[in-house]
Amino acid sequence: MHELKLLTEIPQTLLGMRLDQAISQLLPDYSRSRIKDWIINNKVLVNGIIINKPKEKVLGGEKITINAEIEEETYHQAENIKLDIVYEDDDILVINKPRDLVVHPGAGNPNGTVLNALLHYYPKISQVPRAGIVHRLDKDTTGLMVVAKNIVAQTHLVESLQLREITREYEAVAMGIITAGGTVDQPISRHPTKRTHMSVFPTGKPAVTHYRVMEKYRLHTRLRLRLETGRTHQIRVHMAHIAHPLVGDPLYGGRPRPPKGASESFIQTLRDFDRQALHATMLRLFHPITGEQMEWHAPIPEDMQKLIQALQEDTEQHKDELDW
Repeated sequence: MHELKLLTEIPQTLLGMRLDQAISQLLPDYSRSRIKDWIINNKVLVNGIIINKPKEKVLGGEKITINAEIEEETYHQAENIKLDIVYEDDDILVINKPRDLVVHPGAGNPNGTVLNALLHYYPKISQVPRAGIVHRLDKDTTGLMVVAKNIVAQTHLVESLQLREITREYEAVAMGIITAGGTVDQPISRHPTKRTHMSVFPTGKPAVTHYRVMEKYRLHTRLRLRLETGRTHQIRVHMAHIAHPLVGDPLYGGRPRPPKGASESFIQTLRDFDRQALHATMLRLFHPITGEQMEWHAPIPEDMQKLIQALQEDTEQHKDELDW
């Protein structure tokens, strides 16, 4: 653990403000949620006395002492795993993650992850919680991720995510014909019986996914999606919820459904596509240090390109039968 001691004083101008709000204004390098956790866990002293109520009102003039610890990722092993780096500066990395690569070590995946690769590529990142990872992609979802190279950048990126200031757009191929775009606004939680699955559930965390139609095929639809929230498996769960699961999704997709009269080669292409057809294609954010708006794009990977081409060819071959 990395020990952290911070000292500050509440100015009179913040009279009547909540303690967590006041401290977050004085220490903008740390997110309000992190400051709230420090207060709740007895890490914050006001005039030498521990105060563990974030809603406590301040009067002005109080001396604040914070004795906190920030977790270091030293217990994970650095591994020489190639990273496709799209952008890098002193504060952030943007990577284009391939399929079959887990982001963070966990049960069944103790190594061989993006985190292990980051520790090898930039050893100082061990001083940042979760090696700077602020959001994740599923193992077989490809595309763009931003990583913080220091604690200050991470704090601002986490806060931007919470404020929904980071835009993440995806491309996907879904089963069925979707006639128009829309929004899925349904809470998501861990599945009550299948522990590796997530599900739409009334008491889950809020989750919002916007989608629009890019291209329609005979029995499938190519989509562009934008996340407002970032729940585990969010796009996959939401599309399955509206009866349009993603092609190849092993958890939520079911068996491939080729259209009537499809060629053997096209049917085989559907069967051979063995991951969710989902790619994080665009990432836009305000740089956590400079405030500059930045945007990156990652082209559709080869396996999805082949799938889309096969869908286009099948649709063209049967265009006279289409009724949309």
